[in-house]
Amino acid sequence: MNDDPITSPYITPSLFNFLRELKQYNDKAWFEENKQRYESVVREPLLKFIADFAPYLAKVSPHYEADPRKVGGSLFRIYRDIRFSPDKTPYKTHAGIQFRHESGKDVHAPGFYLHFEPENVFTAIGVWQPDTETLGKIRDAIVAHPTRWQKIFADEKFAAIFKLEGDQLKKAPKGYDPDHPLIDALKHKDLYIFTQFNEQQACSADFIDRYAEICQTAKPFMEFLTTAIGLPW
Repeated sequence: MNDDPITSPYITPSLFNFLRELKQYNDKAWFEENKQRYESVVREPLLKFIADFAPYLAKVSPHYEADPRKVGGSLFRIYRDIRFSPDKTPYKTHAGIQFRHESGKDVHAPGFYLHFEPENVFTAIGVWQPDTETLGKIRDAIVAHPTRWQKIFADEKFAAIFKLEGDQLKKAPKGYDPDHPLIDALKHKDLYIFTQFNEQQACSADFIDRYAEICQTAKPFMEFLTTAIGLPW
């Protein structure tokens, strides 16, 4: 972490302006004409953010990675996978970062996700669409450690920022007591916490510090999930 205060923001209105235009002109010709803009106002600033976030993230957990590689790192590709989609627009109209566990190989691994989209800036922290084995381990940990789980959500600072999000089953999952006091959590197929920002906040010079504080507040939740599935925290 730098000792010198950051005086200029990583993210600027130019990032959101580019994404607004990309949504309007989502084709290869337009993107190729504006690729240098993408590099200068979206990709490079976010890669710098990722690199500079590494020491902040290490204070949350040394096993989560801020990887500033251009390909295969924490920054998601702008290119959409259109192979099996009826929507053939070639580019995403948002920019996404995920700080994953060192053992995680894809978007379904535990992580700290940060989303930049015009009028839709947010972080989602946890696991999204985990496989059956991973989800079972988390559910079993909730049953085995109910007090620890409840304490996370009872914390005033945590509760002021976050609530548990994700798709849920309509009925209790097989093998779990439908009358369990934490059945609402056990019904979850995804387990993540969510909080929203506005564009002005994202474009402020202290956004990296604000986001680091958010991740610190989420630390007990992420520690619970990470250790539940047998990964080092």
